Amino acid sequence: MSDFTSGFWGLFVAGATLVSIVACGLLLASLSKRKVATDPDDTGHVWDEDLNELNNPLPRWWIWLFWITIVFSLGYLWLYPGLGANPGSLKWTSTGEYTEEVKQAEAQFGPLYARMALVDVKQLSTDSVARSAGERLFMSYCSQCHAADARGAKGFPNLTDADWLHGGDPETIKTTILDGRNAMMPSMAAVVGDAAGAKDMANYVRSLAKLDHDAAGAARAQPKFAVCAACHGPEGKGNPAMGAPNLTDKVWLYGSSEATIAETIMKGRTNVMPAHRAFLGEQRVHVLAAYVYGLSQGQSRDNGTAPVSAVK
Repeated sequence: MSDFTSGFWGLFVAGATLVSIVACGLLLASLSKRKVATDPDDTGHVWDEDLNELNNPLPRWWIWLFWITIVFSLGYLWLYPGLGANPGSLKWTSTGEYTEEVKQAEAQFGPLYARMALVDVKQLSTDSVARSAGERLFMSYCSQCHAADARGAKGFPNLTDADWLHGGDPETIKTTILDGRNAMMPSMAAVVGDAAGAKDMANYVRSLAKLDHDAAGAARAQPKFAVCAACHGPEGKGNPAMGAPNLTDKVWLYGSSEATIAETIMKGRTNVMPAHRAFLGEQRVHVLAAYVYGLSQGQSRDNGTAPVSAVK
């Protein structure tokens, strides 16, 4: 509420809030003066044939509950931000609360992550304590894209197999998490020409992976693949240095159907793996990288060695 770009809106919100509270108070005051009639008005509404709706004032205890909520709201607005840009007497902010929680978490878990950071990623990937910590980091920061089981989804890589766009060694995984990746498959429309050309090239790509394909269309597209070979290699086996996928295996990030491959060829693809260095730090990324590496090695959380928390 304190991030207004103009002072007017802060005053507007504060005024609207206070006017609403005062209006509620006036309404309650008027209702409090009404007395229960010995013969209350009949509104004329009848329910279930014999239930007549009467016009009775609110019970006193109910009105007092409303007065209590008004008093509470005024006390709350005095202590906490709620009146536009006014920060309240306690100066509480959600940002400050988050910062304090981060400090507490760092004080509690920082020493453990520091000890884990001294252990090699491969060794750490077999440790039950480290994998438990890595799993929690993964569920918090990675599962939204790669799924809770780390098997990914369309456009998001499966982290449990041995197929890696940039490499699956521990240091490369750590670099990917720390600094992120920007992947782009440019449109090849100028190379293949029209939709028919894209279809032919899709069939040639499918032939590389030994999938069902139109042999005649693949033959027509083969000479044009020389342009694609600049990234994917002459045999289509990819290039980890560029993040170019291997086209000869059965792993497909967006799908292996003829229509999907043709769409990729004509329109290209853009994908981003965000960097986590700034808000996780190298020590936590080290533990997270060990967990991810372990996933591709078939590690489970319960097959670890002695806890790293004992490492000096």
